[in-house]
Amino acid sequence: MRLLVADDHELLLDTLESYLAAEPAFTVIRAPDLDMALTHLRNEPPFDLVLLDYNMPGMDGLCGLRHALDLAHDRPVALMSGIATRAVAEQALDMGAAGFLSKAMPARSLLNAITFMGQGERFVPVELFLTGPAAEAEAPGQPLERLTERERDVLLGLCQGHSNKQIARDLDLSEATVKLHVKTLYRRLGVSNRTQAAMLGRQSGLL
Repeated sequence: MRLLVADDHELLLDTLESYLAAEPAFTVIRAPDLDMALTHLRNEPPFDLVLLDYNMPGMDGLCGLRHALDLAHDRPVALMSGIATRAVAEQALDMGAAGFLSKAMPARSLLNAITFMGQGERFVPVELFLTGPAAEAEAPGQPLERLTERERDVLLGLCQGHSNKQIARDLDLSEATVKLHVKTLYRRLGVSNRTQAAMLGRQSGLL
């Protein structure tokens, strides 16, 4: 996976690059600001994933995200930040971002999220929506109507009593990707475990 990471904090870039470089599947290109990131996007083959620091020079809020999306050849672009709010994350997703990463995420979780988005999925830390004064329930409506097609596939696997490993095998996904989908399902459905999710799926006519 060719990954473009743009951030003005050199220490964070060094840390992230060294961690990802230990994984043979990743090639990391780095940029210290938005202008350099856009230069890479204009002059190099499409990247599998682009990560942009929300607060680095040149971003101008979410305007930088729009510029990157326009140059990314429909490849995923995600934001990362240590301070951005839930509202910013929601706006970024509405604009077409592949996800939102918190800089406070553990390294292994960050790697899983990057892999997840590189496979064409969307990622937002569940904690961003479940903590803080802005936390609130998902919009009302039929639970299954709020799910993506992939989330419905994973929920069907839960309804059938399959393990994450079996669901991953059936859907040709990594087990880590399935785990992320399961966490997202819990939030979207307003449940706290696999049994509750499966029961809700059955009650909604999934089986």
